[in-house]
Amino acid sequence: MAPFARRTARRTFLLASLAALTTLAATACGTGAGDDGAGKAGRTQVRIAYQAIPNADLVVKNHRLLEKALPDADVKWVKFDSGADVNTAVIAGSVDLGLAGSSAVAKGLSEPLNIPYKVLWIHDVIGDNEALVARKGIKSVKALEGRKVAAPFGSTTHYSLLAALEEAGLEQSDVKLVDLQPQDALAAWQRGDIDAAYVWTPTLTELKKDGTVLVTSREIAEQGRPTADLGVVTTAFADKHPDIVDAWLAAENQAVELARENPDEAAAAIGAELNLSPEEAKEQLGQLVLLTAEEQAGADHLGAPGAPGALAGSLHDAARFLTSQKAVDAAPARSVFEQALAVEELARVTG
Repeated sequence: MAPFARRTARRTFLLASLAALTTLAATACGTGAGDDGAGKAGRTQVRIAYQAIPNADLVVKNHRLLEKALPDADVKWVKFDSGADVNTAVIAGSVDLGLAGSSAVAKGLSEPLNIPYKVLWIHDVIGDNEALVARKGIKSVKALEGRKVAAPFGSTTHYSLLAALEEAGLEQSDVKLVDLQPQDALAAWQRGDIDAAYVWTPTLTELKKDGTVLVTSREIAEQGRPTADLGVVTTAFADKHPDIVDAWLAAENQAVELARENPDEAAAAIGAELNLSPEEAKEQLGQLVLLTAEEQAGADHLGAPGAPGALAGSLHDAARFLTSQKAVDAAPARSVFEQALAVEELARVTG
């Protein structure tokens, strides 16, 4: 099985224009999920968790694609440092939609969290934009034995780090694992407090300036443990506001199409969000695999109604691996992950 395999791009657009979606907000009355869901004067508040990852989600934010599609809703973007933090916010009822890494989603759907959310979208397939970097002189993962290694616990890099250690014949206990968010890991690196860190761009770019890359997530994927950044929506919000979900999916797809057809424009938007030059943003964007909605509806990814895709198997495999590493209490059956794929919602905008 090869989940997330890149397929030949089919140059299709889901919708002629997001302008047609501007009427959707008229039916989106009431409040969003959670205690803070009510917008001004009864308007629906759409609370979106995002991260500093150079993918098309930042194009949606920077170009205000969702705000233009939903003029009668209040769109609120909230920044988080990792998928583990997004999971916590979803449990607290603070966000409706958001970006979380595949390992965080696998954990969220497993014991003891059992978060009631669905996977709507694959923001990107992770490649060279996540990597394990060590100090000069440390030339292999095996050489990390007894050393201090940082990663944000519950994130895709944490998952990939555990996989890299296992591949090198090391146990978790053979290294000193430290739970640090990317920016905190960079500060610890600069102070000399850690020997290595598994992080993502743009922090990764800084570590690589005076460190050595030991392994990338692209290489981990080739070993059978792929990772991705996923879009999730709470089940309650998806059930209550299907039109907003449709608008969000269309906006994300439009941003992916833009990134493919005009990477310079997409990079400028991403750079503005991450305080990077367009050239830096374009390089980092190029390290990711972006998929259109039509591609995501294929068997290799999310799949279609009645035929959940290979992403379910990848999430199940991740949950079982996390269980073996005692990062989750128990991995549910594959059917749980199949049911969590929002194939009905995706089919509404691809059909």
